[in-house]
Amino acid sequence: MQKAVRPSLRAEIAKEGVNEKKMILQACASFSISTHCFRHEAKRIDDNAGVAELLLALTRAQCNWGFALCFLFLRNVKGCGWNHKRVYRI
Repeated sequence: MQKAVRPSLRAEIAKEGVNEKKMILQACASFSISTHCFRHEAKRIDDNAGVAELLLALTRAQCNWGFALCFLFLRNVKGCGWNHKRVYRI
């Protein structure tokens, strides 16, 4: 039984096999990945550590607050411009 290979790993393998621009479509087709996945570069945001520190400090001070109150405090009182999905993910 074969193990499933992540699309990101398949993209890396395809990038090793491509030496010309014309071969991108062929490589993507042979490794069953989209051209978007082939060209996608992952973004790392260094600001996540700052969000985590603020959340930890806030939850230590206000241990009875849930996510909604913590997010609203950070957004309205502290003036942080992060959306709720990013804060929840961290």
